[in-house]
Amino acid sequence: RQVKEQLIVHLAKMDLSELHSKMLVRQLERLEQRKDELARQKEERKDEPEEEGGASMVPQNVDADFGNREDELGETDEVALESTKKYSWQDRYAPRKPRYFNRVKTGYDWNKYNQTHYDHDNPPPKTVQGYKFNIFYPDLVDPTKTPQFFIEAAGSNDFCILRFHAGPPYEDVAFKIINREWNRSRKRGFKCTFERGVLSLYFNFATHWYRR
Repeated sequence: RQVKEQLIVHLAKMDLSELHSKMLVRQLERLEQRKDELARQKEERKDEPEEEGGASMVPQNVDADFGNREDELGETDEVALESTKKYSWQDRYAPRKPRYFNRVKTGYDWNKYNQTHYDHDNPPPKTVQGYKFNIFYPDLVDPTKTPQFFIEAAGSNDFCILRFHAGPPYEDVAFKIINREWNRSRKRGFKCTFERGVLSLYFNFATHWYRR
C-alpha cells in the first residue's frame, strides 16, 4: 500500500509539472503578443527622437516593418555540448535538457550605406537583426539562483556560442548565433529577466553610422 501511495504522489507531481509547463507556454505567448503591440505603438510615435539605427534610418518610401520577420529556433539550431561533461549533482538528480521557445529576427538593415545603394524595389540582403531566447526551468532544485548565460568562441569570428546554465536538474543548453555587438538599450528591445521559471533573453544587434 505504501508503494502504491508513493506512486500516486509521483504521478500527481508529474501531472502538476506538465500543467505548469503548459501554463508557462500560454503566459509566454501572451507576453509575446503584448510586446508586439507595444513595439507597434512605439513605431507610430513619429514625434519622438530616434536613436541611431532606429526608424529614422528607414528611407521615406519604405515602411518600417518592410521585410521584417521572426522565425523559430528549433532543435536543429541547438549546439551539441560535450557528452562527457559530468555534473556534481547527477548522482542525486536525473539530468535533463530544459525546454525552450526561441526566435530569430531577420530584416533589412537600412544603414547609411544601404540607404545610398538600395531602395524599396531593390532592397539590401536580409540579415539577422536579433534573437529572443526563452528557456524554461520550472523544476529548479534551488529556484533562488538565477540561471546565467555565457558567450563562448565557436571556431569562427562570424559566429559565437550562447550557452545557458542553471542548476540541478537541468543540463546546459547552447546555440550558435551571429557574432555581433548587442544593443543593450531597453528601448531597442533588450530584456534579461528570470520570472516564474522562465529565463528570457531578448536582444537586437547594434547598428552604426556609415561614413564615406
